[in-house]
Amino acid sequence: MRTLGLLVVTKAVIAMTGVADSAERQITHGTTFHHELDNNDNFSSDDRFLVFDTRPDAGGIGASTRIAKVEIVTGKMTTLYETEQPLEFGPGVGAASYSHVRDEVIFIHGPFHPTGPENGYEQFRRVGVIVAGDGSGDSRLADARDVQPPFTVGALRGGTHRHEFSGDGKWVGFTYNDAVVREYLNLRTLGVTRLGNPQTAPNSKQFPGTADGFSALVVIVVPKPQPGTDAIDRAAGDSWVGRNGYPRQNGTRQLARAFIGTTRDLSGKAVDELYLVDIPDDITQPGPLGPLEGTATKLPMPPAGAVQRRLTHSASRIHPGCEGIVRASHDGTQIAFLMKDDQGDSQVFLISPQGGEPRQATFIKGGVDTGVRWHPSGNAIVNVAGTRIMITNVEPGPTFGKSRTLVDRAPLPFALVWSHDGKTIAYNRRVNADGRETTQVFVIDYREVE
Repeated sequence: MRTLGLLVVTKAVIAMTGVADSAERQITHGTTFHHELDNNDNFSSDDRFLVFDTRPDAGGIGASTRIAKVEIVTGKMTTLYETEQPLEFGPGVGAASYSHVRDEVIFIHGPFHPTGPENGYEQFRRVGVIVAGDGSGDSRLADARDVQPPFTVGALRGGTHRHEFSGDGKWVGFTYNDAVVREYLNLRTLGVTRLGNPQTAPNSKQFPGTADGFSALVVIVVPKPQPGTDAIDRAAGDSWVGRNGYPRQNGTRQLARAFIGTTRDLSGKAVDELYLVDIPDDITQPGPLGPLEGTATKLPMPPAGAVQRRLTHSASRIHPGCEGIVRASHDGTQIAFLMKDDQGDSQVFLISPQGGEPRQATFIKGGVDTGVRWHPSGNAIVNVAGTRIMITNVEPGPTFGKSRTLVDRAPLPFALVWSHDGKTIAYNRRVNADGRETTQVFVIDYREVE
């Protein structure tokens, strides 16, 4: 185990009613590599650590060699996973997320032994890898990959990305690009992996070994959506709805992922809308549209019980379309997403997973620049507006929609994430030091007003 640096920090506490420019702390400092949070679930389950990747400016994730964590109180950094980088073709590792319940991290991994661009890192040529969070280096595949027929049920034939553990740690959600049907090569869609159901893809040369989970695609995309329908040709910006699903009218809870889907309006213009897909407990049973593993000419089809629903219809608005990475409150009762107001500024809107009319939650002059992160209580959201990190009250009542600035200074903050206990907000900034601009991790403390 290698230690990459050490920094001692002090604590500060800020309140919702605090003044702007509250105390922030830079917890990474090295200039050898970047420390990218990348809009993931970066806090460890005990909130002691933040996980990041070290992607360079040239090559991005495909040229990144290391997944590491930093201890917030001490600044001590520990490498969790490191791969040799023999060529510019990969392997590539990045976009790391912690489990909410275990000391484990999941991240993107390109082909283990690339020799050239024909088998190097690509969006359709990558998998999820799970590594121990203790620095031991113990790792395993999350999803199996098999691009040669006969395709393997429970394995995938493309690349997974933006891996996110469910609240109970039993599932992983991800975006997906197929490598078999060339017509679908750049049509991103969504899938899930049910962990604890080992799968082996016998024909996989780039990603050999047994994967931890059974994987299936859950969203349908088509190359040319019919104008004026709910059909989409892209699904992205996704996340789990609630830490354990959303409440249904019968009192049960439903596992689901919310996402942005690209439709066509009546004139044929692309319009991004908010969607949700209900995910069945058993994803091993094929649905009515075709086999889970797909064919040589068709994408893998969703399992029985996967139900894709459209939640917004924004084409008639002055500024149509939805934006950003959508995020649900921890209890699953509200989904936050971005949409432009009548002035053309991006604002946060909230909607129930059951549907209904979206409610505008932020009224910030000039709009917001990032998607939101929720406080565990569901009473507040945080986002970035210009150089400001802003807290908005979304608790029902007279102060709903009121926003306050926590920090206001350049360079721009980005990749916000809120801790499990709601006491810490972490984010990235680009910092100039020793003649080099490097992405660093910062934190501020937060407490609710009693």
